[in-house]
Amino acid sequence: MPLAVYILGLSVFALGTSEFMLAGLLPPIADDMDVSIPRAGLLISAFAIGMVVGAPLLAAATLRLPRKTTLVALISVFGLGQVAGALAPTYEVLFASRVVSALACAGFWAVGAGVAIAMVPVGARARAMAVMIGGLSIANVVGVPAGAFLGEHLGWRSAFWAVGAASAIALVGVLTRIPRIPLPETRPRLRDELVIYRDRQVLLAMAIVALSAGGVFCAFSYMAPLLTDVAGLDAGWVSGVLGLFGIGALIGTYVGGRVADAHPFGVLLSGITASTLIMVALALLASSPVAAIVLSFLLGVSCFYTAPALNARIFNVAGAAPTLAGATATAAFNIGNTGGPWLGGSVIDAGFGFVSPAWAGAAMAAVGLAAVAVSLRLQRSSGSRVVMGATADEKADAGLSRSGARSGARSGAQPGGASAGGAQPQ
Repeated sequence: MPLAVYILGLSVFALGTSEFMLAGLLPPIADDMDVSIPRAGLLISAFAIGMVVGAPLLAAATLRLPRKTTLVALISVFGLGQVAGALAPTYEVLFASRVVSALACAGFWAVGAGVAIAMVPVGARARAMAVMIGGLSIANVVGVPAGAFLGEHLGWRSAFWAVGAASAIALVGVLTRIPRIPLPETRPRLRDELVIYRDRQVLLAMAIVALSAGGVFCAFSYMAPLLTDVAGLDAGWVSGVLGLFGIGALIGTYVGGRVADAHPFGVLLSGITASTLIMVALALLASSPVAAIVLSFLLGVSCFYTAPALNARIFNVAGAAPTLAGATATAAFNIGNTGGPWLGGSVIDAGFGFVSPAWAGAAMAAVGLAAVAVSLRLQRSSGSRVVMGATADEKADAGLSRSGARSGARSGAQPGGASAGGAQPQ
C-alpha cells in the first residue's frame, strides 16, 4: 500500500473527528446555545447535508485542477471552518461553520478517495479504502472521546480548536507526502460520467450505503443522552463509551478490509444484519448500563466492518465515472448521515424517548439489508461473475498488474499502482 494512502487516512482522522465528535457534545452545546438537544442534533445533519452537496459539486468544480493542489486547498478551508466554529457567538453561526467545513470535507473525501483508488490495483481497492476509513476509526477511538473529554472539562469550543490544530498537521502531511498525480491525457467529461446514474446497480449501491450508514448514525448521534438519561451513567462515562465504539470501529474496519475484496456480498449481508440486531438489542436493553456499553462497542464493529465493502462496491459499479465515483460514495454515506440524525431527532420530538432512535435506526438498516438482497439477485441474474464489482477481465488485469509489479521490483524498477483514471503517480 503506497505511503500516500496512509497519509490520506491520517488526514481523514481530522475530518472524522469533526464529523462525529458532536455525538458527545450535544448536551453542552444545547445548554450554551440555549437550544433543545434535537435542534443541536441538527448540527450533525448540517454537516452531512454539506457533505452530500459538496461531494459532487466540488468533484465537478475541481475536475481540471491538480489533485494535490485541490487536497491542500480543501484541508485548509476545513481547518478554517473549525476555527470559525470555535469562535461562533450564536447557533446560526455555528450551523454555518459546520456547513462550510462539511463542503471542504466532502471535496477532500471525494478527491482523496479517487487518488487512493488510482494508486492500487483493482483487487486492492477495498483494502485501500479500509486505510482511509481507518482514519475514521481512529477518530472514533481517539478523536471523538477526546472531544467529549475536552467538552466536559474545558468547554465544547476547545474540541473545535483541537480539530483545527489536527487539520494543520494534516495539511503539512499532504504538502510533504502526497505525490503529484497527473491528470489523464484524455480529460473526463462530466456529461459522459452522469450516465452511470441510469445503472440500477449504482442506484442500489447508493441506497444500501445511505440506509445502512443512516441507520447506525440515527442511533449513534443520540448515544450521549441515551447513556445518561436511560442507562443512568454519569456524564463522565460518555467519552469512554464513545471510545469503545471507536475501538470496535477500528476492529471492524481491519477485518472488513481484509475480506471484502473476496466476499463483498457476504460482508454486506452479515454486517448489516448484525447492525440491525444490535440496535434492536440496544433499544430493548438500554436501561442496563453494562448492556448499553457492550452493545455500543459491537455497533462500532458491525458498522465499520461493512464500510470498506460499501465504498469499494460503489467505485466498481461506477467505474465508468472516475470523477463522480468518489463523490457518489461520499454523497451516499452522508445522505444516510443526514437522514439518520434527522429521523432520530424526529422520533425524540414525537415523545418516544431517547431509546427510539435505536428502533428507527434498526428499521433503516433492515431496509438497507433488503436492498442488498435485491442487488445480489440482479448480480446473479446478469450471469457475470464479479469480484467486488470488478469483472473477470478486470480481475485478470489486476493480476497482470501485480505480476508486472513483481517483475519490475526484481529488475530494480519502482512498481506503480494501477490507475483508475489512466494516470500514474509521480
